Amino acid sequence: MFRKGLQNLLFSRREARWPVSARNAVHDPPGCCRSLSSDVSNGPLHGVRVLDISRIVAGPFCTMLLGDLGAEVIKVEQPGQGDDTRTYGPPFVEDQACYYLAVNRNKKGIAVNIKTPGGKQIIQDLVKKSDVFVENFPPGKLDKLGLGYKDLMSLAPSLIHCSVTGFGPDGPYADRPGIDLIVSAIGGLIHTTGPEGGDPCSVGVAITDICTGLYAKGAITAALYHREKTGEGQKIECDLLSTQVSLLTHHAANYLSAGLESKRLGIGRQSIVPYQDFQTKDGQRLIIGAVNDFLFKVLCKVIDLNHLADDDRFQTNEKRVLNKTDLVEILQARFSEESLADWLELLGGTRVPHGPIQSMDQVFNDPQVIHNNMILQMEHATTGSVKVAGPAVTYSSNSGFQHRPPPRLGEHTTEVLTDTLGMTHEHIERLKIEGAIACES
Repeated sequence: MFRKGLQNLLFSRREARWPVSARNAVHDPPGCCRSLSSDVSNGPLHGVRVLDISRIVAGPFCTMLLGDLGAEVIKVEQPGQGDDTRTYGPPFVEDQACYYLAVNRNKKGIAVNIKTPGGKQIIQDLVKKSDVFVENFPPGKLDKLGLGYKDLMSLAPSLIHCSVTGFGPDGPYADRPGIDLIVSAIGGLIHTTGPEGGDPCSVGVAITDICTGLYAKGAITAALYHREKTGEGQKIECDLLSTQVSLLTHHAANYLSAGLESKRLGIGRQSIVPYQDFQTKDGQRLIIGAVNDFLFKVLCKVIDLNHLADDDRFQTNEKRVLNKTDLVEILQARFSEESLADWLELLGGTRVPHGPIQSMDQVFNDPQVIHNNMILQMEHATTGSVKVAGPAVTYSSNSGFQHRPPPRLGEHTTEVLTDTLGMTHEHIERLKIEGAIACES
């Protein structure tokens, strides 16, 4: 109902822009990676146009997800420079940074200098033909350029404007630069991460950025639904700090409701035991998650330590938390007696959550990862075949993702200005001479 109503609104609001054509994901034989069809996507957000002037991770990750769902995403970059992540390497595939390739699929790329009169006019004209506008400029910067929320809403009242900042649009930190690692530190994540009794550590991926992108994507789709019912556009504010603090979940509740300060526990957890890694006979590490009393009893039976289930110190999770040191010592001694392969075989088929700690090579050769088609292969014009982690969501009625590899800098400038804005070749050439745009040669 949502998708049908949304498309009706979109097509009544302006002339239909794309042919509705069915598409199917092209799958390689089992054991291979997923390829992308060359057909136009017919995902749930087909018919939605997103103008994206964000850069680095949070904003681009958000718009990539919208593109995965079928939206037409137009990525705007500074001529001659482009998104910062284009320089984040090595590694590179030919001249393309893997960091950039990871978060920019399913987009058309245009190079526009928004500080020039011609560039500013292009953004304004594209806003009039867009449903969503995503940016991550410092608070107030776009207002000074005449491209702030009020400026754009006067041009397109039904526009959904999503702003992604480090700390929020106002407040004591509003003018501070906010990036993932800094906000992860300020927001408590790094304090909770690291070995027990050891130094704090960062998480291996830019999780604060990525989760902010997820929040923004969810907020945008909700705003599209709101607009379907009311016709109203609105501004969405997302910031990395609020995202990170919200992700503290039980750490926050432990402190706010029980006055308990969090501490680093390595892979373990403060309120669930056993829920951690154990070293096996061959030096590998196995994660065990007996997260309730029933599973603990099953674990004790499988590893031939039935007496632990009857031990008064370990009969409930509360008691296991209070007696964690004793229990972990006993379990570690037992897991050290067999190899990882032996433990995986013994635990396989039981209801005890368990799994090995895997490297990237092991992850992308894991049979379930392969079965889930999580390796996405794309044909790039300059690099040839590139592979990235694919979309995590599928839909029964459509494929939910498009075919486009990450764009080269200015790859689609001429196409967008011609097809979307109806500019002539002469007009485009003038803009190039003025330095307002750049087109891929």
